[in-house]
Amino acid sequence: MLYHYTDFAAFDGIIRCAELRLNNILNMNDAAEMRLFMNGICKAVIDNLNQDGENEKSRKAEAFFQKELAKEFHYSAYAACFSRYRDDASQWERYGHLGQGVCIAFHEDLMQRMVGGAISLQEVYYQSDMHEHRLVTEFYRQIKKSGDFSSCVSALQHLMNDAWVQSAAFKHPSFSSEREFRLVVSPFISNEFAVEPKYHVSMDRIKKYYPLDLNRMCGKLGMHLSDLVGEIIIGPTSSQSLPILQDYLEDNGLTVLKDKISMSACPLRKPTS
Repeated sequence: MLYHYTDFAAFDGIIRCAELRLNNILNMNDAAEMRLFMNGICKAVIDNLNQDGENEKSRKAEAFFQKELAKEFHYSAYAACFSRYRDDASQWERYGHLGQGVCIAFHEDLMQRMVGGAISLQEVYYQSDMHEHRLVTEFYRQIKKSGDFSSCVSALQHLMNDAWVQSAAFKHPSFSSEREFRLVVSPFISNEFAVEPKYHVSMDRIKKYYPLDLNRMCGKLGMHLSDLVGEIIIGPTSSQSLPILQDYLEDNGLTVLKDKISMSACPLRKPTS
């Protein structure tokens, strides 16, 4: 299972509206992690070229990377986050509305069958030193074998697409205890991506997101949304009534999920005022 910790407003969007919102990485706390990944990859490639005495190619590669990194917003990905951990205290505190929210468990194998094209399910990559990353090797090989740097620019741009996609699922090793997975949309890699972005307007700003239609995606595989959901856990500090949540599911045509609800056993204390 992959566990998605959230609040009840987002839960309603996922369960009743069958819509999973993927938010812009640049608007999340992990924007700095994405930049750390991209800068680390580029620096490692340049370091390797300099060590081999390829100073001219190194200068051109650095100029290429600087130009590509400046396109950050164009290459920004969108993601929804999940964890391997069930009923986990840190997940409740960070993502489950301080334990007052809810956790939805999704079958990983079914999610894997739903993705493709611009949508990917990625296990988060935790590493501080990028020198051993496979992308560094691939960039280096493309540049090293080229007689003239301009002849490999097209191939390097394809690798940059791959790097931007992977940057959406990178975090510093200090977060490795989360065992995180991300459902990622990278709209820049496909001209045929059919999902149109939407905008959430709040009092202080406008956010862009991509809504995934879970009914449509499940329908393509001949299954129902209720097949995708393995469990629903009410948060440890939540005041949610179990019978009311069961009525909610039944009235929204999801009666089969009534028996998949459980109460958190996590001994998280309620926040004090």
